[in-house]
Amino acid sequence: MERLLFDADHHAFRESVGQFISRHVVSEYDRWEAEGLVDRELWRLAGESGYLGMSVDAGYGGGGEPDFRYNAVLVEEFARAGFASLSSGFGLHNDVVTPYLTELSAEEQRRRWLPGFCSGEIVTAIAMTEPGAGSDLKAVRTTAVRDGDCYVVNGTKTFITNGIHADLVIVVARTDPSAGARGLSLLVVERGTPGFRRGRKLAKAGMHAQDTAELIFENVRVPAANLLGAENAGFGYLMRNLPQERLSIAVVAVAAARGAFDSTVRYCHEREAFGQKIGSFQHSRFKLAEMATEIELAQVYVDRAILDLNAGTLSAVDAAKAKWWTTELMTRTADMCLQLHGGYGYMDEYPISRVWRDARVHTIFGGTTEIMKEIIGRDLGF
Repeated sequence: MERLLFDADHHAFRESVGQFISRHVVSEYDRWEAEGLVDRELWRLAGESGYLGMSVDAGYGGGGEPDFRYNAVLVEEFARAGFASLSSGFGLHNDVVTPYLTELSAEEQRRRWLPGFCSGEIVTAIAMTEPGAGSDLKAVRTTAVRDGDCYVVNGTKTFITNGIHADLVIVVARTDPSAGARGLSLLVVERGTPGFRRGRKLAKAGMHAQDTAELIFENVRVPAANLLGAENAGFGYLMRNLPQERLSIAVVAVAAARGAFDSTVRYCHEREAFGQKIGSFQHSRFKLAEMATEIELAQVYVDRAILDLNAGTLSAVDAAKAKWWTTELMTRTADMCLQLHGGYGYMDEYPISRVWRDARVHTIFGGTTEIMKEIIGRDLGF
């Protein structure tokens, strides 16, 4: 089914991203997987190519295109090529952090941070999750105590995407201990601030090239001028921006599923067993037919959600539906594609093995499948 979501400019942008991947990613990715970190230079090259801050006003060095379709094209191309780790890193920077910096920041903050954000000189992260607080933000224990013209921040964050490279981290911290979720604020902590350090670069089951780390804050004095928005309003800001984050994950999930499926169809046309192509067995055809149909149906829903986001009408419930369904689709598609590859699918020399490993976490980060279903179920009045 033809996708009617994009126009000529989006198609040209997609071609440009594909060329970037061929030129700068394909030959280096195995090394990044082994090292557990992409080269910092890749961020500068991405900024130079116009792939960072596409929706940021041109006056701050951005693309001046407040159109999420460009964001979607970027992460789709990385995911479809089998590089979900890069979709996650760039997606976090563009799709998750951008709204905080453009909608909550003061003019002085924008001029200080956005040019580097768009050029790739500043890599960003958002620090919500803690060792004892994941989906339940009310359990956040990191504190920020006002002391004169600074906040003193103490706490530990974990599972932070872009954590090693990050120059600018939006930290969710408790500024009112008595107010529960209503006592959270967003503070920007910059690289080099005394007391702010990286903990472990975390080893993961998949997404090996994705920069994921612990962040530690010990009496970090953060200027009050680095507060984003209003004090104690952080929870509301997080809830407002989560639909875009979850849609970004859904975009990646469908694109990765499609990439895995396409490569598996090719393999099934080439590989023979018992004197015939493995795709010609009825079981294989049925499985391929199921995947083709589910991917197509998921794509239609996600494309509609992208249009709703652009129009400002995407609800938290619809984003939750997109996120849980597509990420579960991604995991079962990757699993079946590996199965159809047989023993070769389990070998690292075949890209499907990496797609299979990388897929699993997508049902967890950005809100687990169970949390997504809870959001949808509550909307039904239960």
